[in-house]
Amino acid sequence: MSRTNGILYFNPRATNSKPRIPNSLLSLLSVVSIIPQDMFVDGNLEQDPWNKIEQILQKGETRYFCCTVMPGPQLKQAVPLCRRIRKLFPEIVIIWGGYFPSNHSQVTIESGIVDYIAIGPAEESFPALIGALESGGNTENISGLVFKKNAHICRTEPAHIPDPDTLPTLPYQWLNGIYDLKAYLPKTWLGSKTLGYHSSYGCPFSCSFCGVVPVFQSVWKGKSASKIAQELLDLKKAYGIDAVEFHDNNFFVSENRAVEFARLIIGQEISWWAEGRPDTLNNYSDESLRLLSESGCKMIFMGAESGNSKALQQMHKGGSVSGTGIFNIAERLLNAGIIPEFSFVLGLPADSSKAVSSGISADISFIRKLKHTFRNTEIIIYAYSPVPADESDLYSQAQKSGFVFPQSLDEWISDDFKGIDMRKNPNTPWLTKSMVCKILGFETVFQCYYPSDTDIRLHNGMRVLMRIASYLRYRTHFYYWPYELMLLLKLQRYRHPDKEGF
Repeated sequence: MSRTNGILYFNPRATNSKPRIPNSLLSLLSVVSIIPQDMFVDGNLEQDPWNKIEQILQKGETRYFCCTVMPGPQLKQAVPLCRRIRKLFPEIVIIWGGYFPSNHSQVTIESGIVDYIAIGPAEESFPALIGALESGGNTENISGLVFKKNAHICRTEPAHIPDPDTLPTLPYQWLNGIYDLKAYLPKTWLGSKTLGYHSSYGCPFSCSFCGVVPVFQSVWKGKSASKIAQELLDLKKAYGIDAVEFHDNNFFVSENRAVEFARLIIGQEISWWAEGRPDTLNNYSDESLRLLSESGCKMIFMGAESGNSKALQQMHKGGSVSGTGIFNIAERLLNAGIIPEFSFVLGLPADSSKAVSSGISADISFIRKLKHTFRNTEIIIYAYSPVPADESDLYSQAQKSGFVFPQSLDEWISDDFKGIDMRKNPNTPWLTKSMVCKILGFETVFQCYYPSDTDIRLHNGMRVLMRIASYLRYRTHFYYWPYELMLLLKLQRYRHPDKEGF
């Protein structure tokens, strides 16, 4: 592909500490010719990324600005920065990819600051788009794009999901020439040098609260176990990694693949964490779970979401997830030496305020029972935020309740809607202030009563203090206005795994 030096890649800030390797942009870079090392900017490692971006753009060699955007902090940095580019460098073609523009393409393309959106995997569509723009070709024949033509929004057919084994290895050495790769290998609960890694696309399920579903349409494709193992062993040799966070949407779809990978890295001293589903993992044999543990699997994150079968059905959770199954897989994983980590989504819309409140109380009771039974489980709590799945009953119910997504990017990055991005304090009409207070208050009390074992900065004295401070509230089920506990968490710089990972 020609003129690869005319593309500036930008990774907006996603976290204030322990930045993860920018896999999404590296995947694009892996399918284009090698580009100059000054054409990549990471907002996580730059105190003022605009400074560096402006210096590059002023050279007049850049034609395309490519930006990956997740909801939340990345969106908040990307919007004003791209608006500034549009004003000062109007000739630059701005291209967005990532989950936010993929799920909210209309508000993104209508903003006037984005020219093209790459929906879903872009390893094929991105090079084709640049090639067409360079040659004056027809972009309407390229899959996975949204753009405006003659004031009309054009949406091409969904992007093809490539076979991960056919794709090149990510250009880690090239990235190491710009930013010291050690900056992307933080010390975590898993290990001293923890790598973020993707081994698959999508998920075969269609949960109605999940932003992955509209992007991948319930399709899953995974990299082979042998290629995963070889790439990780190469990275261990080159950069000394000793831990891996698999950022797959569902790592454990194939038991054969997971077990083969485990066999290949047994004895290699690589700890790892990945995401799965309770029902899928309950179908694994005890021997398979033992092998996962022996290979270095320390924890598995699972979207339990609720212990209530009606709520799970409302979420289109699919499969055979149930309250009983959640307890079952917790016991089995702990027996195998793996810590189960469950997420729960509280505050689903319902036909009445009483039903919403009842659902929240039932989920809180289930979480308390689960944690009491299996002390070593990890629990993450979210408040339900809609995703734009037009055919979803849950989204339809949210709309009937009066929910409307922000109508502009400025609204999206306003304080009024930041709770939607982070699934913490959503501006949803069926949740009263009292309900939100109960959800967030329970989360705070719960975190103090059972501080996460993954926060490596907490020493035993801090844990004892948190337990004592929250004891009365937890025992009496009084979760409202826990300001003293919020202050305690802030003073101790408690690391929230739901927001920051390990």
